[in-house]
Amino acid sequence: MKKFILLVLIGLVFASGCVSQDTVEQGDYVTVDYIGSFENGSVFDTSIEQVALDSGLYDPERNYEPLGFVAGQGQMIAGFDEAVIGMSVGEEKTVTIPPEKAYGNYSEDRLFQFPSEEFTSANITPEVGVKVPTMLGTCTIVEVTEENVTLDCNHQLAGETLIFTIQVVSIGE
Repeated sequence: MKKFILLVLIGLVFASGCVSQDTVEQGDYVTVDYIGSFENGSVFDTSIEQVALDSGLYDPERNYEPLGFVAGQGQMIAGFDEAVIGMSVGEEKTVTIPPEKAYGNYSEDRLFQFPSEEFTSANITPEVGVKVPTMLGTCTIVEVTEENVTLDCNHQLAGETLIFTIQVVSIGE
């Protein structure tokens, strides 16, 4: 009788979903800690406060906590999404993600010139480095002349091979 009750209890625990699965599958909600760096080792982003402090990236306005997303649903860059599939809680891995699985290759076709007067008529003083919201997303002013303002609408990480160290914190929570 005790064995029967034990089996029933185990069955109820499994049926209730209280037992977490072993590995990340497509469609699972997952949380991860990560460190993103370039091939030269410099860190460009992280979810870990101490790494941000050590790298000179610390932003006191940011909450440093694990990143949550649904695996395999396109919420992350393709290479990151692919990397977490099959990982288990506590597992850490480092992956190299080429531009085509990250933010794409840099494209000259995403550079646009506009007459300078369009900015001045909108009461915008164009300066190199200023981010400008457009229908193509956020673009960066990369050149200003008397006649034209050139916008670069490539993602700031376009053309970069990215290195991510990823650690799964939870699956399905």
